[in-house]
Amino acid sequence: MEAHYSVAIYPSEKVIALVKGMKATLAEKVGWFHSRNSVAHITICEFKVSDTVLEKVKQQLARLCDGFEPTEVILNRFDSYPNGAFFIAPDAVSKNNLKPIMKRINDTLLIKNLHKSDDPHLSIARKLSAEQLNVAYQIFTLIDVSFIAESVVLRKFNETIKQFEVTDTFLFNSNPTDGIQGTLF
Repeated sequence: MEAHYSVAIYPSEKVIALVKGMKATLAEKVGWFHSRNSVAHITICEFKVSDTVLEKVKQQLARLCDGFEPTEVILNRFDSYPNGAFFIAPDAVSKNNLKPIMKRINDTLLIKNLHKSDDPHLSIARKLSAEQLNVAYQIFTLIDVSFIAESVVLRKFNETIKQFEVTDTFLFNSNPTDGIQGTLF
């Protein structure tokens, strides 16, 4: 049987706590919304796979992350998508540093029906109405926080609580993997 998984970057505990508070504030003003109880994260991809395929995914993530370098992520503005998502956006340098990590993971995981994210952002709410988006923009005007992206997490969807839960963490170890063996001989 297949289970639903997500690969994401988690910010620091400080940023997670800040976003949790922002979600609570927004909920007081607009009521319940999608992503209300979701832990702050930057989604890389989502997919459904069997246990057999999952083991290959874990091996690929471990190998990829071993070669990635930790990178600072500066989140400095609020933005939204036409579908009603309201989020905190990274600055241009952070975005340029995150995109290749996300692309490499998405290009390497050869999974049917892989739902890829190619625009790094930290969601506060999803599927807000135009009125709710207006309220969000009125409440939240300035933001300037940062964290070091030093790993990706694999999360499994828990049907009971209707949320993703972390099952594995893959650290960025700054070990170059491309071209090393070819240069030895």
